[in-house]
Amino acid sequence: MFLLLIGSASAQQEKGIIGTENWLDNWTDFYPKNADYGEASQILTGNISKDTKLSKKDTYLLLGNVFVTDSTTLTIEPGTVIIGDFETKGSLTIAKGATIIAEGLETDPIVFTSNRSVKKAGDWGGLILLGDAPTNKFGNGSVASMYTNLDQSSYRYTNYGGENVTSNSGVLKYVRIEYAGKKRRGGSNFDGLLLASVGSETVLENIMVSHCAGDSFEILGGGVNLVKAVSYKSNSNDFKFNLGTQSQLDNSLAVRSPYATSSKGARCLEVTSYDRKEEVDFTKPGTSVIAKNMTMFNSSDDLDSHIKLGLIKEAVFIGENASLDINKSVISGFNPAVILDDKITINQENLEKIKFVDMYFNNCNGNIFKEYNSNNEDLENWYGNRSFYNVYAKSQNSETFIDLKNKRIPDFRLRINKIIAANSKN
Repeated sequence: MFLLLIGSASAQQEKGIIGTENWLDNWTDFYPKNADYGEASQILTGNISKDTKLSKKDTYLLLGNVFVTDSTTLTIEPGTVIIGDFETKGSLTIAKGATIIAEGLETDPIVFTSNRSVKKAGDWGGLILLGDAPTNKFGNGSVASMYTNLDQSSYRYTNYGGENVTSNSGVLKYVRIEYAGKKRRGGSNFDGLLLASVGSETVLENIMVSHCAGDSFEILGGGVNLVKAVSYKSNSNDFKFNLGTQSQLDNSLAVRSPYATSSKGARCLEVTSYDRKEEVDFTKPGTSVIAKNMTMFNSSDDLDSHIKLGLIKEAVFIGENASLDINKSVISGFNPAVILDDKITINQENLEKIKFVDMYFNNCNGNIFKEYNSNNEDLENWYGNRSFYNVYAKSQNSETFIDLKNKRIPDFRLRINKIIAANSKN
């Protein structure tokens, strides 16, 4: 019996974000509106066409659409603050062939934030990396339509796509992106961090996007490896993968608020292969995402009421011709946990492309459904098979996570030995 309990505790600890210590400590900020970085001392505007280093001693203002072009490297020292201008929709784009080296420290992160005294989601544009890794589209892509008042000479710096799977756009490590997601042309929003055709040699670790009006992380094509990524109270999706990306997401956190979600709805994790079929070359691989040790958490303090008001939707959405392999992860407090595109035929071939293994489904209003279909018996039987080692529970948040009340550094790791769980479908 003793050995059984020890084994069970170890298995629970492995689910969701993991670490012997709370890796959110030191570098994250869950209440960034209280931070005062002072006035900018330097302005970044137009094109950066020669190697440039930003230093911690200065605070920088992104004025309008700033592009790092050609083979240029932009290096940012640990502790540097870059402020996006509200009036000009400041944004920073690392064009195809250019490189960013933004390697902060755990005790001295690099911060991108708003220049408004009262900060709100969507105050400025965001950070965009464009690479030359493949997508599943015919030809290459462009993000030119995102920008307002784009100078004609900068159009060529908005292209992405190529054949270099392992291309390297640089390093983002211990970086915070706050209050991004300004409205863009066409009515949609900038993302906090857009990675288009970014290759696998790019280092993306310990990145926090908070209070974004658009998607926190959007990945189009390419093949990125995101490690210890945090999305906090985004208005739109936390992690969105599209256009044939072959990506991995490891030991990462998405925290949703029912009060921050846009009227269009939003998910912690959205995996699709296209927006429009006519743009896609189906001889190329569809989107494939491997996710491990994810925690997807809804911060609602009145789940039933917020569900009735339509403020809480599903945590995960998988589109047609896309695949997701997710394991050792936690989905807590959603309506329901997972939705599959209604175009997906429920058969063994398709379900083998959508794997939920060793999961912890907690306090969700239903688990896995096909879109527009309330009868999920086939899916429950499939994913409820003991061979998948999935756990279903109705635990309170205080019983499930170590310390959610700590306003400075909350701890979203699972509690050991205090999870009320059963291998049954609730």
